[in-house]
Amino acid sequence: MQEKKDPRGDDKIFVVGHKNPDTDSICSAIAYAEFKQMDGINAVAARAGEINPETKFVLEHFGAEEPILLKSAAGKKVILVDHNEKSQAVDDIAEAEIMEIIDHHRIGDIETPSPIFFHAEPVGSSATIIADFFEKAGKKLSKKTAGLLLSALLSDTVILKSATTTDKDKEVAKRLASIVNEDIESFGMEIKKAKSSIAGKSARDIIKQDFKIYDLSKKIAVCQIEIVDDEEVKKMREELLEEMEKVRKEEQCALIAMMVTNIIKESTELLVAGDESIVEKAFGKVVNHSIYLPGVMSRKKQVIPKLEKILNK
Repeated sequence: MQEKKDPRGDDKIFVVGHKNPDTDSICSAIAYAEFKQMDGINAVAARAGEINPETKFVLEHFGAEEPILLKSAAGKKVILVDHNEKSQAVDDIAEAEIMEIIDHHRIGDIETPSPIFFHAEPVGSSATIIADFFEKAGKKLSKKTAGLLLSALLSDTVILKSATTTDKDKEVAKRLASIVNEDIESFGMEIKKAKSSIAGKSARDIIKQDFKIYDLSKKIAVCQIEIVDDEEVKKMREELLEEMEKVRKEEQCALIAMMVTNIIKESTELLVAGDESIVEKAFGKVVNHSIYLPGVMSRKKQVIPKLEKILNK
């Protein structure tokens, strides 16, 4: 097939997710690069950070290679997936040419000098959107790519239990599961178990594993870990809080909140470093740098909107 020239040039386009990439960010980049390649576009899957244990498990399970590490976007053409905020983007994003954005989060602060294709949809994962692109374009999904997209969807929606889960996510998950011949519940638990253990990890690694900065009226950060057993976190609680305070000062944030989300109990303990009054106004009394949030599992839908509302008053 002859390579198709992009209207703004025919050089390489990097499809890349956010820093501290999760499974959705990595697998969506791989799948969307493949989608563009089917049209003859010279698209390459990239990553903006190191891969976590859950994503590594998924890539190995489906025999997929890690995307290349993109340290700087300066002078490059990029397609952003799974984010649209400068603070979460690959370094030097202001010096890149952004070609497209595919996302399922709130609209952030990325600016472009000219119009681009920007698809934002309120679903549980970017993988849901990209799987739907394949379906609507009549492009056949390979078992490998379907598996990556299913994994990303189940990861981001916490096996379809998160408040972010939509009917569309459920429908797409069923379709993808049938392609790879996997049971949604049991395979979802396999994925989560690969991520849930924090044994042997440093407090900093745990904090930075899924760490996102938000530039609101004050700069804040919210990180999240998913667990199936509370004991490991209890043993490291003080160490985590101390390291959170160090990271908060380094990043010059008013607040860092860590969501310790138990996927079995479907609840979150929110650990807090910095200005606790922000969290108290949003959720209630913080006791010993912590507040328990039953039924809360989604950073995107259940935590960030409430913090943003308080900070933007």
